[in-house]
Amino acid sequence: MDDLRAVTVAVGFAREALASPWADHAWRVVGVAPAGETPPRAESVCDALELRLFGDEADHYLLNLSAPEPMLFVVWRLQDEVPAVLMVTVSYGEAARMLDAGENVEGVPLPADLSGWVEDFARRHYRPPEKKQKHKRYASTREESQP
Repeated sequence: MDDLRAVTVAVGFAREALASPWADHAWRVVGVAPAGETPPRAESVCDALELRLFGDEADHYLLNLSAPEPMLFVVWRLQDEVPAVLMVTVSYGEAARMLDAGENVEGVPLPADLSGWVEDFARRHYRPPEKKQKHKRYASTREESQP
């Protein structure tokens, strides 16, 4: 997967029964699989979703990969009572921004084959943040300000 920046995946959803007077079920993300395949336990599948990587998100990819269980984040909405995926990402930052915007964001374990691809990409594109210079206080400034 040399410098490949995108792969296509399928996301599976399942209904979860609720004990609520307002709703009898809720949709949950249950897994991810290669495009054209159905994730286990999926009752509804959103297929041909592009997982795209961007060089400026490399630090967020590495942060995700350093977690005990790296995740693939699914941003989705209900459309006509059926889940519809807006995007998939492996960036903590991008997932957090979408969550802050009020979108449904759920994480599922990142498959091992995608994990290696993301890590290769992130290590090649990671640029450490530039260090900011500290403003030095000069002795003459301190002496002048004393009474």
